[in-house]
Amino acid sequence: MDSFALPLDAAAAEAHLMRFLSVEGVTGQEGQIAAAVSEALKTAGVPASAIRFDDAHKRIPIPTETGNLIVDLPGTRPGPRLLFATHLDTVPLCAGAKPRREGDRIVGDGTTALGGDNRTGCAILVILAETLLKHGLAHPPITLLFTVREESGLHGARELDPADLGGAVMCINVDGQDPNDLIVGAVGQENWEVEIRGKASHAGVAPEKGISATLVGAIGLAEAQREGWFGKVAKSDGTGTSNVGIFGGKDGKAAGDATNVVTDYAFIRGEARSPTSAFAAAIAQGFEQAFRKGREAVKDDQGEMADMTFTHTPSYPPFNLDETTPVVRRATRAMTMLGLKPNYLFSNGGLDANWLDKHGVPTVTIGAGQAEIHTIKEYVNLPEFATGCRLALLLATIEDE
Repeated sequence: MDSFALPLDAAAAEAHLMRFLSVEGVTGQEGQIAAAVSEALKTAGVPASAIRFDDAHKRIPIPTETGNLIVDLPGTRPGPRLLFATHLDTVPLCAGAKPRREGDRIVGDGTTALGGDNRTGCAILVILAETLLKHGLAHPPITLLFTVREESGLHGARELDPADLGGAVMCINVDGQDPNDLIVGAVGQENWEVEIRGKASHAGVAPEKGISATLVGAIGLAEAQREGWFGKVAKSDGTGTSNVGIFGGKDGKAAGDATNVVTDYAFIRGEARSPTSAFAAAIAQGFEQAFRKGREAVKDDQGEMADMTFTHTPSYPPFNLDETTPVVRRATRAMTMLGLKPNYLFSNGGLDANWLDKHGVPTVTIGAGQAEIHTIKEYVNLPEFATGCRLALLLATIEDE
């Protein structure tokens, strides 16, 4: 197909995007944006019978308004089923976004994030369906997937039942900026947390009778940093990153509530990421050993130490596709036809693609103009968005190799 003959209505695509950017739908509260996307698909000619929601939200461990939105488009020519995916939710900073066009960008009002991540993807999947139907373009069977709670743990993709994907053999996930970039892999993540139970005492009268949970945690973190487990991690058997996100008390409160009392409880939560699940777990275990050394370093006048509970669990798996994988080859061919120069990337952040690949559907992620995401400076680059639309359309319609 001649890329310049692609029948894309760029104005209609931009209108969808502006509409979706103005609809509320922060992570876990995707009901309104799911309804807006569903109505746009029906208006585009997708039968209501082809639009459905799964029950993933019933398995997500935190309150979630709705399941994943799934749309089935029958093929107009034979071929393996393709999956196009994106996520419905935005980060909480996007609540109340007021999009407006400014030159070749869509921007917010500077008080919130915009939500281009990932309303660009929502608009592209809708304009894809609209264009295929309006122009009767030949394409294999296609499933469109709009996930929930991507921004708060990839929960919608994680809890997805692979049987709902209709046997799709490959997936194009829309969740990036530069259409020249092709994300073919991403790190996995391990979450860890530690509870430290010390012993309270009067910090002025008898500090030696106390066991400071705060000090145990602080020494543990210092030990983790000294041993090379904090921040960028490079060991002989692997590489990765780590971070501590929470150091506090119970129920989000401070660790302790008075300076004259030795702190008897501290809760610390962090993460570890790596291209391999085994090394992400090894980083978490490095933190565990560091906290154990912190525990051994802090004792009361009777030689007693704090009680400590350390746990770590996988959050999402890593994946990495080589350039011979069929979906990578298909994306490379489509990008080249559009005059793009594929830049193969391995992401240090998790994507729905991590779980879709785990579910047996090899997935690449393409860009569609979102920029400065998760900040009040966020914007959508409209030329890149239009290129992302064309790329998705070409990926849906090019003949199999």
